[in-house]
Amino acid sequence: MSLVVRGSGMTVEDVVRVARGREPIAIDPEAVRRIEKCRAMLDAKIKAREIMYGVNTGIGEFSEVILSDEQTELFQRYLIYSHTAGWGEPFPEEIVRAAMLTRINVHCHGNSGQRPIVTETLAEMLNRGVTPVVCQKGSVGACGDLSPMGQVALVLLGEGEAFYKGKRMPGKQAMDAAGIPTLVYEARDGLAVINGSNVTLGMGCLLIDEIDKLLRTAEIAAAVTLEALNANMKPYDERLHVLRGFPGAAASARNIMKVVRGSAFLASKTKKVQDAYSMRSTPQVLGAVRDALKYAREQFLIELNGVGDNPIFIPEDNLVLTGANFQGTPISMPLDLLSIGVTTASVMSERRMNRLVNPALSVGLPPFLTKNAGMMSGLMLSQYTAGALICEQRILSHPAATGSIPAAADQEDFVSMGMTSAHKLRTILDNAYGVLAIELIAGAQALDFRGFESGPGVRAAHETIRKHVRHLEEDRPLHEDNNRLTEVVRACEILDAVEKAVGRLDS
Repeated sequence: MSLVVRGSGMTVEDVVRVARGREPIAIDPEAVRRIEKCRAMLDAKIKAREIMYGVNTGIGEFSEVILSDEQTELFQRYLIYSHTAGWGEPFPEEIVRAAMLTRINVHCHGNSGQRPIVTETLAEMLNRGVTPVVCQKGSVGACGDLSPMGQVALVLLGEGEAFYKGKRMPGKQAMDAAGIPTLVYEARDGLAVINGSNVTLGMGCLLIDEIDKLLRTAEIAAAVTLEALNANMKPYDERLHVLRGFPGAAASARNIMKVVRGSAFLASKTKKVQDAYSMRSTPQVLGAVRDALKYAREQFLIELNGVGDNPIFIPEDNLVLTGANFQGTPISMPLDLLSIGVTTASVMSERRMNRLVNPALSVGLPPFLTKNAGMMSGLMLSQYTAGALICEQRILSHPAATGSIPAAADQEDFVSMGMTSAHKLRTILDNAYGVLAIELIAGAQALDFRGFESGPGVRAAHETIRKHVRHLEEDRPLHEDNNRLTEVVRACEILDAVEKAVGRLDS
C-alpha cells in the first residue's frame, strides 16, 4: 500500500513509515494538476519577461542581477553546484528520505513553480531506493537547508553521490541502476528542490516519534524504580493532576500507575508520608516534557503540510510573492524546547537511580546494589556515567535558535540555525537512551534483592532486562551491559513488552 502525497494531511507517523519503513508513495493526481497549472503560469511570465526572484534573477546578495534567457536555464545548474557546500559525514539514509518526502509534499500544493517531472523524479527515487549522499553540516536554516538539499538536487541531474542497495556510488550510476532518468533543470526547477527547511523538518519528525516512545519508556523506568524503593504512590493519583490541569502530568501519572499495578511490595502499608521530589514529582516533570512534545508536534504538522518555499506562485491570482517562508525558526524553537525537555527527563532518571544505589536513601537496599560492599563496588560507577551523559546534555540544551550568524553579505542577516537545533537534540536523545538504560539496570538489580512479586507491567520490564543483562552477582565490566541495554531501550523492546502486558500507554 502506498502513501498518497497531496500537500495536506501528512503526519509525523507518515514520515516515519516512508523514511524508516520504506513505504512507497504515490502523488495525488489532483496535486499533479495543481503543479501543472502553476508551471503554466510561470512559463507565461517568463515569456513575458517578468522579473522573478530566483527564476531570472540571482539569489541572496545577487537578487538584483537580471539574467538573460540563455542564462536562466544554466543558472539552475550553477545554483545547485554553488550550494552544495556541506561538510562532514553523510546523514543516515532515513533522514535524507524524510527530507525528500517533506519536499514532495511542499510541491504538491502547486505553489512552487517547478515542472512536474522534478517532483515525480524525487518520488521515484524514494520508491526505488536511491538516496543522495548528504553531508550532515552546512545548513544555517536561512533560505531553508540549502546546502544539504543541494546534494539531493545534484542526484536528479545525474551528479553527486547516492546510496543504492546498501552501496555508495556516483549519482548517475545509482539512477541508471534504479532505472530513473536524470534531468536537465529548467527555470526555477533547481531552486524548488532546495529552498525549504526540509532536512530539519524531516529529521525533526523522526526525533518527535522517538521522543514519544522515550517518554513512555521513561515512565516504565520510573515505575520499576518506584516499586524498588517502596514509594508512596499517592502522588500518582490521577485526580491530583486533573485538579492542577496539565494534561501531560495526568497522562504520565496514569501510565506509571498502569505499569506498577499488581505489585505486592507497593501494597504493603509501611510508607513514608512524603517521598523526595525525584520520587513524587515525576508526573509533573515528564508531563511537562509531554506537553512540550505536543506543542512541537503541532508546529511540525503545520510546517509539514504548509508551503515552505520562496518565491511562492499563486496561479489563481496570477501572482508571484517573494517572502521568507523558508525561515526555519518556527521549527527550530520547538526543537530547542525538546532539547531542554529530554535533558530534564534524563536528570530525573539519574536522580531516581542515585536513590537506588545510595544506602542512605535506598530504603534498605544494599549499598550500590551489591552484597559485598567494599570488596565490590556494584553499580557505583554507573551513576558516574549517567552524570557524564547528563552534563553533555545540559551543555547542548543551550538554544541554537538564538545563534544567528549573518550570511550572504548581510542580505540573509538573520538565520534560524534550525539544523543545529536538530543535531544537538539527536545527541541529547542518544544520551537519554543511555541514562534510562542505567536506571533500568539498577531497578532490575534492586527488584532482585526485594524478592517480592511484581505486577504484570513491572514484571514484563524486569524479564526483558534480564534477557540482555544478568544479575550482578559480583563485579564485572559494566560497559557492555550499559551499551547492550541502551540498544534495547532504543529499539523499544522494553516498551513493547510492557505494553503487551498491560495495554498501550498514553502518548
